[in-house]
Amino acid sequence: MNLSSWHFLRDLRTQKKQFAVIGLGRFGRAVCETLHGMGYEVLGIDRGEKAVAHVLNSHLVSHALELDSTDPSALKEGGLFEFDTVIVAIGNYIEASVITTLNLKESGVNHVIAKASSDIHGKLLNKVGADAVIFPEYEMGCEVARSLTQPNVLERLELDPQSSIVEVIVPEEFHGKTLMDLNLRSEYGVNVLALGFCSKAPGSLNPPPLDQFDVNPDPDAQLREGMVMVVIGKNDAIRKMTQ
Repeated sequence: MNLSSWHFLRDLRTQKKQFAVIGLGRFGRAVCETLHGMGYEVLGIDRGEKAVAHVLNSHLVSHALELDSTDPSALKEGGLFEFDTVIVAIGNYIEASVITTLNLKESGVNHVIAKASSDIHGKLLNKVGADAVIFPEYEMGCEVARSLTQPNVLERLELDPQSSIVEVIVPEEFHGKTLMDLNLRSEYGVNVLALGFCSKAPGSLNPPPLDQFDVNPDPDAQLREGMVMVVIGKNDAIRKMTQ
């Protein structure tokens, strides 16, 4: 999951204005830095004084507190129960991660996203009510594999195990043709939701900035080099189109 830039896909999701991140290790700091850099208010939480001082001195968060997240009273005093979205970035301490997630859900936090370090850890987080469980190492491995085999795909939103919405660089063989010419629904089994302009060539793991999207584009719209298509379809069909 790339938190630095969701472009069109990011706009399909409800945007939250405030986030709390519990656990300021490498993953937690990256989440804080990215969200804060995108202009969101971010509260960083850790039980270690050095970790809290680091994110404050590095300007990775709006605020930071040193507290024990396994203590419900400490979470309440720190105002964590007032946040709509909390990311539990405690990966290596399973007990603390699970108890923290349980505390947050039992106190009414709407959206709790928790990092898991193993399948068992993930199952426990689901059992105590985590709204989403992420496996950063696994997901990054998948992302690297996709970037190597499908370098034209910039961003992906998985709808289910078989279907996705993706941002994809217009293939070279599509240059100069219209959507009607290509007949992508019949040829590949995908539908084009939008067209956008991309100013950076493919091949980078970091999605480039996009300018403006043309949603529900005209069938006579002509594709050209540097454009991006947002398409929806089965993963096999998308893979066929981008190879």
